[in-house]
Amino acid sequence: MRILLIEDDREAAGYLLKALREAGHVIDHADNGADGGHMAEEGEYDVLVVDRMLPKRDGLSIVEDLRGRGDDTPVMILSALGQVDDRVTGLRAGGDDYLTKPYAFSELLARVEALARRRKPGEVETSYTIGDLVLDRLSHTVSRAGDPILLQPREFRLLEYLMKNAGQVVTRTMLLENVWDYHFDPQTNVIDVHISRLRGKIDKGYEQSLLHTVRGAGYMISDSTR
Repeated sequence: MRILLIEDDREAAGYLLKALREAGHVIDHADNGADGGHMAEEGEYDVLVVDRMLPKRDGLSIVEDLRGRGDDTPVMILSALGQVDDRVTGLRAGGDDYLTKPYAFSELLARVEALARRRKPGEVETSYTIGDLVLDRLSHTVSRAGDPILLQPREFRLLEYLMKNAGQVVTRTMLLENVWDYHFDPQTNVIDVHISRLRGKIDKGYEQSLLHTVRGAGYMISDSTR
C-alpha cells in the first residue's frame, strides 16, 4: 500500500514513517500543508494520513480541495482536537476517518488498512505492463527491460494514464482532464513538453518505440509496430 503522510511534528512523523515501513508499506512524507497538498494532487496514493493543524496550509483545506476535484482517495485525519464537533467538522470536510492524538499505532494501522480495503470493490490494477515496460502503482516505480526509470510525479501520472489506456488513442483533451485536472485548454505546449520528456526516458536507447504520436488525434502507447 502506498501512503502519503502529511505531519509537521518531526518526532511523530519519524515514528510513523518507521512503523508503517516496517509494516510493509511505501510512505511519502510532507512536513507542511503546502507541500502535502501538492503531493496529494500530483501522486497516486491508496490512503492519505493528514494532520489537521499544519503550517502553510490547514489539513482540512487539503481534503476539501481533493473532494472538490472528484478525488476519492481515502483520508485519515489526525488531530489533537477530539471533541464531537471537531470530529464532525473533519468528516464533513471529506475525511473518511478521524483519529484523535495521542493514539496507538496498532489502531492507526488497522484503520488505514481498513480504508484501503473498502475504497473500491473487486480487484484493482496495481501494475501495468506494455512489452518490457513495467509500471508499478504500489511502489511508484517504472522499469524497462529491467532498467529502472526515474520519473517526475507528473510524468508518472502521464505514463500511468497512457498505459491504463494502452492500444487506444488518448486525445489532448483527455490528458488535460485526467492528468492535469484542467477542464479547459490552457493554450500552452505543456503536453508536448511532457510527452517529449517521457519519450526520452522510456524509448531512448531501446530498439522498439512504445510511445507513438497519432497525427491529428493524440498519443498512444503500444508495443505493436506502427
